[in-house]
Amino acid sequence: MTIRTFTLTDDSTGKSSSLEALHPTVGPDVLNIAPLAKDHGVFTYDPGFMSTAACESKITYIDGDKGILLYRGYPVEQLAAKSTFLEVAYLLIYGELPDTTQLTEWQNNITRHTMINESLLRFFNGFHYDAHPMAQVSAVVASLAGFYHDSLDIYNPRHREIVAHRILAKMPTIAAAAYKHMLGQPFIYPQNSLSYGANLLNMFFAVPSEELQIHPMAAKALDLLLILHADHEQNASTSTVRLAGSTGTNPYAAMSAGVAALWGPSHGGANEAVLQMLEEIGTADAIPKFLARVKDKQDHTKLMGFGHRVYKNFDPRAKIIRETCHAVLKTLGRSDNPLFELALRLEEVALNDEYFVSRKLYPNVDFYSGIIYSAIGIPRSMFTVMFAIARTAGWVAHWQEMIADPAMKIGRPRQLYTGPTSRVYTDIHTR
Repeated sequence: MTIRTFTLTDDSTGKSSSLEALHPTVGPDVLNIAPLAKDHGVFTYDPGFMSTAACESKITYIDGDKGILLYRGYPVEQLAAKSTFLEVAYLLIYGELPDTTQLTEWQNNITRHTMINESLLRFFNGFHYDAHPMAQVSAVVASLAGFYHDSLDIYNPRHREIVAHRILAKMPTIAAAAYKHMLGQPFIYPQNSLSYGANLLNMFFAVPSEELQIHPMAAKALDLLLILHADHEQNASTSTVRLAGSTGTNPYAAMSAGVAALWGPSHGGANEAVLQMLEEIGTADAIPKFLARVKDKQDHTKLMGFGHRVYKNFDPRAKIIRETCHAVLKTLGRSDNPLFELALRLEEVALNDEYFVSRKLYPNVDFYSGIIYSAIGIPRSMFTVMFAIARTAGWVAHWQEMIADPAMKIGRPRQLYTGPTSRVYTDIHTR
């Protein structure tokens, strides 16, 4: 393999440094800039970390130009078609697809950790009834460290595995409890006889007075959405989990930080914004006027669900969700959904508009996921919570990978300081 090096010369001193390019298994080389501070006394400047690799990872790979998403080398399209969320979670965390025995054991471990301490359930009563579910989930996830402190040695592989079981199992229970608290309904306990997705739907929608029949299509669609949201490389929330985890804090605190980061409308809240946009447009006749506002730089109107920070082609997840959206609406008897029909028309118009095509603004995963959530009964206030349940698999995988890495260091980004230089303090009476 050819080793690429780049030579940097300081014009003021004439001093040169050789920067080695590190080779990934796939993707662009990564330049090791560590010698710059030592040899030249300079840092690099990269707002948003758009060109900076902060870690080495073997979990997920994205080629934004080609629209490729791989989990541990497997195309997400194959996993979405053939796998289940728990199988994908196993793949992300352990690095390989499980055999039958491993999958059965894994599913049993997750299923039998779904209960949460009764005192944790009482925590929800401390929130106002209309508290945002993400505020509740973030707080309760952090509180898990106070209840399950028997396995918090982050350098013990077995403890890390137990954490993975617990957090993946309990996130749906915590999410459902937040929803029930918001409704003022009794909490519904998990059922070990149900699949991961069906159990989640049962805890959301069942009531003690009658039995709930979970529609197989609803459970299947939810499982698919969980797979597609399970990981997405070094996104904001995953990077937050890594940064918090690099301090050596307990994993539940790191996961809670990830939930908080996901809460932002530019990250996990985008699918809710898509539905709000569609309702604002109203009818297909109003699409041209709306898109004209999007093109007007003075208007600040955004085309939600189009474009992506990484993908400069079709988001591969969006293609899968679009097809699933058709199937879900048809099977559940909601094929005349006006928002879905409006979304299809908006997609058609935007993809034939040179303004959006030239800017590579294609539909992303959020464009259709909110419609599916709505079709299976998930309210908009819970959309980001559903995202958090799915992304927990990726957070756990990245946290475990980071902790097990001998090269791990506490995260400490540098800055370009543009504030005042040294000043002399003046007494308050003379200011």
